[in-house]
Amino acid sequence: MVSSPMIDLIHNQLPLEQECLELTEDGRNGLVLVDIINGFCTVGSGPLAPTEENNQISGMIVEAERLARMFCEKRWPVMAFIDSHHPDVPEHPYPPHCLAGSDESNLVPALRWLEREPNVTIRRKDCYDGFIGSFQDDGSNVFVNWIKTNKIKSLLVVGVCTDICVLDFVCSTLSAKTRGFLSPLDDVAVYSKGCATFDFPLEVAQTHKHGLAHPQELMHHMGLYMAKQRGAKIVDRVSVAEA
Repeated sequence: MVSSPMIDLIHNQLPLEQECLELTEDGRNGLVLVDIINGFCTVGSGPLAPTEENNQISGMIVEAERLARMFCEKRWPVMAFIDSHHPDVPEHPYPPHCLAGSDESNLVPALRWLEREPNVTIRRKDCYDGFIGSFQDDGSNVFVNWIKTNKIKSLLVVGVCTDICVLDFVCSTLSAKTRGFLSPLDDVAVYSKGCATFDFPLEVAQTHKHGLAHPQELMHHMGLYMAKQRGAKIVDRVSVAEA
């Protein structure tokens, strides 16, 4: 973890208490992977991809794969959101990225095997928020139906970016749960080690006309903190209780 006076100050003023998520063998558990795709995670794979190896992103992929394999071995439901945009529909303030049909809009190599798993639902979305991106033309929602069909009570979320697509999805999910749209869902947990965001330091942002600084460690912490403010559990350990 990178340390600096600013980050230390934020951690001291906005401490983030994390817990262990214990999944039960007989429970109704679901895993959501948010945008773990080449365009955000694989070096050199587009304008929003890292330009060099990044420890936070690499660690996120390792943890996401570990959890995905565990869920698939147990035949627990998994949903993977994939950013997939039409070239004529911009997503301000970002440049064109993850265009439909491009390799940017594919799962990272470590997760491509998920496409063959019977318990995995792939949902391509054209906006930040996977909940909103799950609405279909007839008004139905793929994510809502997935929760209800699988009778999911405990939802675990991993992916990128912690403070953007992950946070937006978590906030919408928690609001929908409060309104009673996601019964029988009880808990939404975000696994901190299974999430990551990008790094765009101030000194780099200042060289871009419309650049907004986005220090990685700070924004990762803030994304988790805000998710907890909305009612999500923030966890740094995930285990399965013995039957």
